[in-house]
Amino acid sequence: MDYDLIVVGGGPAGMLGASTAASRGLKVILLEKNEKLGRKLFITGKGRCNVTNYGDISDFYRNIMSNPKFLYSAFKTFDNHRLIALLASLGVQTKVEHGNRVFPASDKSSDVIKALQKHLQKNNVETKLQTEVKKILVNNQQIVGVLLSNNKQISAPKIIVATGGMSYPQTGSTGDGYSMARKLGHTIIEPKPALIPLITKENWVKDLQGLTLKNVSIKALINNKVKAEQFGEMIFTHFGVSGPIILSLSSLIRDSASLNKPVQLTIDLKPALTSEQLDARLQRDFNKYSGKHLKNALDDLLPQRMIAVVLQLSGVDIHKQVNQISKTERSLLVHTLKNISLTVTGTRPLNEAIVTSGGISVKEINPSTLESKIVKGLYFAGEIIDVDALTGGYNLQIAFSTGFLSGLSTAKA
Repeated sequence: MDYDLIVVGGGPAGMLGASTAASRGLKVILLEKNEKLGRKLFITGKGRCNVTNYGDISDFYRNIMSNPKFLYSAFKTFDNHRLIALLASLGVQTKVEHGNRVFPASDKSSDVIKALQKHLQKNNVETKLQTEVKKILVNNQQIVGVLLSNNKQISAPKIIVATGGMSYPQTGSTGDGYSMARKLGHTIIEPKPALIPLITKENWVKDLQGLTLKNVSIKALINNKVKAEQFGEMIFTHFGVSGPIILSLSSLIRDSASLNKPVQLTIDLKPALTSEQLDARLQRDFNKYSGKHLKNALDDLLPQRMIAVVLQLSGVDIHKQVNQISKTERSLLVHTLKNISLTVTGTRPLNEAIVTSGGISVKEINPSTLESKIVKGLYFAGEIIDVDALTGGYNLQIAFSTGFLSGLSTAKA
């Protein structure tokens, strides 16, 4: 045999899986079809790389949307604190931000990638870039190696497949691993977008394209019942809405959306204020701007671009002077500020999703080792498995934890 272990895919799961196995004495080769490692990792968190979450383990299970119990062994073996300690040992200090999100102190995803590369080099992992695997080779349901796209073969009795999902295909996540696993007899749960921007029916969102709103609350209603609620930051786009709380909502409502049930979003622009408090606030602003037109009296309360939309939705005359506004009209304004409605008509395509929901069925993977129950010596790690979570660093922790456990398991087997 050429190697003890072949790792297919140079993302966070693959890099940590390879270095973990090699640190325990295995001769490991890491194969990556891109020209560099960690391409998707580079763009996560807008290039800042939200590596994990500082919350306790119960927070993780609450934020995992698919098969949380499957990850019990992976998290127990390598949790968020072990990841933070590993990064520190590799020279990457971290910081905790809103929502317990953990980022490199430098705000540079490239520092995390360099640290993982250093970990690979320190443990003598051989890395081959621009090397695409065409087929996994099996004999009598036992791994024997891989066939590359140039028709060369590499032999090994064990393989970790960490090729990612189908989101951001420009980074190399093109679903290769799914087809390879399917050919070996594995069931693939249909890949769907998770953490995905939402398309809305209303045309006025286009006028607000690029506008970010912070500290807003959004409810998702299905058949007039609240299905999910999120607080934080959102952004308007030319097609609808995006931003952290929209991405999380997309995962929370995806089952309903897939059933073609109408989904309504209700945005509360001032969730910290009751309707009475907001009315009092309006009255103070109107006194301050007495004699001005309504459209020029809301600058203290709303971003400039939002004012015309709010007034249009409320039905209150934009050209009225504030001292002419009746109590009823003020009540309409308050109601609008706390109940802006949007109709969801769909999601953006899978290739724009942050992560992929679906993948290799967890029923066919041993959760204690991440070895296939179908093919001996075949292991899976990262997004290729049917597990996904909300935003906040949880998905990257899943990649690191499953990467570590798969690498550890190959060394023990």
